[in-house]
Amino acid sequence: MASIFITGIGGFLGSHLADWFLEHGHEVAGNDTLVGGYMENVPDGATFHRVDCTDVEAMKAAVEGADVVYHTAALSYEGASVFSPAVVTESIYQATSATLAAAAAAGVDRFIYCSSMSRYGENDLPFTEGMEPNPQDPYAASKVAAEELTKVMADSHGFEYVIVVPHNIFGPRQRYDDPYRNVGAIFINRMLQGKQPIIYGDGEQKRCFSYVADVVRPLSKLAFREDVCAETINVGPDDEFVTINTLAEIIADIIDFDLDPVYVRDRPREVKLANCSANKARELLGYHPQYTLRDGLVEMVDWIDERGTREFDYHLDLEIVTEETPETWKNQLI
Repeated sequence: MASIFITGIGGFLGSHLADWFLEHGHEVAGNDTLVGGYMENVPDGATFHRVDCTDVEAMKAAVEGADVVYHTAALSYEGASVFSPAVVTESIYQATSATLAAAAAAGVDRFIYCSSMSRYGENDLPFTEGMEPNPQDPYAASKVAAEELTKVMADSHGFEYVIVVPHNIFGPRQRYDDPYRNVGAIFINRMLQGKQPIIYGDGEQKRCFSYVADVVRPLSKLAFREDVCAETINVGPDDEFVTINTLAEIIADIIDFDLDPVYVRDRPREVKLANCSANKARELLGYHPQYTLRDGLVEMVDWIDERGTREFDYHLDLEIVTEETPETWKNQLI
């Protein structure tokens, strides 16, 4: 039995990881501020610490005794980070710095850092791990900086690390009343309320979407794979590369919704085409998604429908409001 510590345990990915380790007989603890998650996500059997990752002393006390740390916590506001860079980068770089300090002080064996496909920015497709990062926004830049910090701290203090790059994860437990992120969840929440989805630009941005269960399986293996160390690994599908328009069409078909999207101006610095190669994950972790995009969306629609739709919560303060700031955020149109 191992002792696993998960930052962001009340969040989407963190809570699913916690479930997996508990179900497989491990001891699980974690922390969260619940800014981006729900207390109900924290599984029974996990030790919960309501502390911020940026609080070094609180994190040292929380992480004490852990063998492996999964750092999943972050304010994952890629587009919004252009207009709220201070709070977003603090939640990533400063939070990673403090979490690494706590991990080093606790003498952990292994640190798994969850980065983002935004690290690649504008690059040749598909994105592969050997590419030079090319971040296009503050969120992505801070993720890349935190990756480098992870490498330095691991080398300095003698623990193992792996950097994983999950991308566009969706599924049950994802926050769906957040107007700044989680495009599929936003679409579902609006359509279930009888409202048309709002799409930025022409909707021809293309992405691959990862159902959460298909991400948890390979990530969970990294706690114990001593042969997979000091690696950066993309974790997500590379076969269903779809436009945002297509995503809206699939959701509308599942809900039986008469689709007529509302198109608004592009978000600044949004990458048009983003698709990561999963070859390395297949080779090292036996990665093989079991859910198609539609399968996963059916599960998510059912979950949101059962919980009930919600009004959108504009909880992120915009630090920069100019004519470039999307009207959807300034005027709370979503």
